[in-house]
Amino acid sequence: MHHIDDLITIFDQLFSTQYNTRLVKGDDEPIYIPANASCGYHQVVFAHGFYASALHEIAHWLVAGTKRRTLEDYGYWYCPDGRDKAKQLEFENVEVKPQAIEWALSVAAGFDFNVSVDNLNGEQTCRFRFQRRVHEQVIALLEGGFNTRTEQLLHVLSDFYKTPWPLSQAQFSWHCPKELLDAV
Repeated sequence: MHHIDDLITIFDQLFSTQYNTRLVKGDDEPIYIPANASCGYHQVVFAHGFYASALHEIAHWLVAGTKRRTLEDYGYWYCPDGRDKAKQLEFENVEVKPQAIEWALSVAAGFDFNVSVDNLNGEQTCRFRFQRRVHEQVIALLEGGFNTRTEQLLHVLSDFYKTPWPLSQAQFSWHCPKELLDAV
């Protein structure tokens, strides 16, 4: 049902002409590469052909403003897996909005969403606390509105996958064990 080639086609049809940007299946780590001497278009490169990776990388592109889209990886720092608690909290602060948008893209595409703390070999933080922050952000975006590019893609995904439109808060439920939710 969720074929990566469909997502690539949808993204490219929406954004390749106006933004000179294409979605590219990568072999390794995801990265955003602005147009340069060796490639005349911007590339949103996602990992290993994974649909979830593509949605996540698209979300970062949707968050990035015009200036950031001229910088490799949007000019952000990335501290790899193995972060201590302080670095992990920094990482989560940067990831809240992109993951909220990824969640909205997932719902529009009828695809399961899972937050990613991306720190398997580092100090663990509360995944449920982070998910609650992402949930709060997606609700704020639903209430306040998404940017134009995000709104366009959400609508096309919803149409393509025949999911309810417009998106509603009821579509963004998540489950946390009560004892953990009380602690969060």
